[in-house]
Amino acid sequence: MKSKIKAGIVGGAGYTGGETLRLLVNHPDVDITFVQSRSQAGKKVSDLHRDLLGDSDLVFSNTYQHEADVVFLCLGHGESKVFLAEADIPLTTRIIDLSQDFRLGEKSGERDFVYGLPELQKERIQQAQNIANPGCFATTIELGLLPLASKGLLGEVHTTGITGSTGAGQKLQETSQFSWRANNVSAYKTLTHQHLKEINQTLKDLQPQYEDSIHFVPWRGAFSRGIYVSSVVKSSLSLEEAFQLFSSFYKSAAFTHISETMIDLKQVVNTNKCLIHLEKIEGNLVIHTATDNLLKGASGQAVQNMNLMFGLDETTGLRLKANTH
Repeated sequence: MKSKIKAGIVGGAGYTGGETLRLLVNHPDVDITFVQSRSQAGKKVSDLHRDLLGDSDLVFSNTYQHEADVVFLCLGHGESKVFLAEADIPLTTRIIDLSQDFRLGEKSGERDFVYGLPELQKERIQQAQNIANPGCFATTIELGLLPLASKGLLGEVHTTGITGSTGAGQKLQETSQFSWRANNVSAYKTLTHQHLKEINQTLKDLQPQYEDSIHFVPWRGAFSRGIYVSSVVKSSLSLEEAFQLFSSFYKSAAFTHISETMIDLKQVVNTNKCLIHLEKIEGNLVIHTATDNLLKGASGQAVQNMNLMFGLDETTGLRLKANTH
């Protein structure tokens, strides 16, 4: 009988930490050896993540524990760099970072990070020691544009995306409160969202000469989880040709699927899927993409990357069904 992967979670009190816990606690090939949280140290994990009552007897630790083959960093942006600089973690321990600290090629000492988008570079992930997990909006937008970039067909992009309140993290702020979000929609970080840098970098991996702009307007939605994006690009492809291109590009993708009918958010929430639908209006190709920001946009993709790094079927522990009612 093969030994299980020993996994640790740093920053286990937040949304991505909790979601990573929920995926790993019943993963058939994983034992969670520790969950670290300075703010919750000494408390039972199930006292904070109450849906885990009966599933886990783990207690939050205050410090990093050394018994781990892989560590998930579920920390705020900027905190992962500090943590890795201060913690005594063997280079043989694999790191999956869910923050944006290493997505643009940054290093931590001797650690190099591979950008963890399986649909783009599955083979590199399988050989990687350290993964920079993509951002949630970045994942959703990139998956809608990569097939065009792979053929050098990507030009100027106008994209709008709406995300649920969990995308803002668990720290209390006005725009994530129920009374503010309910029956409300607003734009934020217009044309300046932090994920634009990694989106541009990723697209240039496939289309090096790409010099056009991604005009991205993100919206806050009155729901808890999920991302829905609509991207518009000028294209000479017919709708049939576009469907063929996208279907071919994602033919071996475990979780990204092309729909011939219009998609909606409920189809992906609580799953690790990305669904894509295409429309052609006059000279414009419209690409609709939908993901769950906490799963394919964060913890689900992180576990998918872990599976690839350790030679497992990438869908292990991630065969999740949406609740569409």
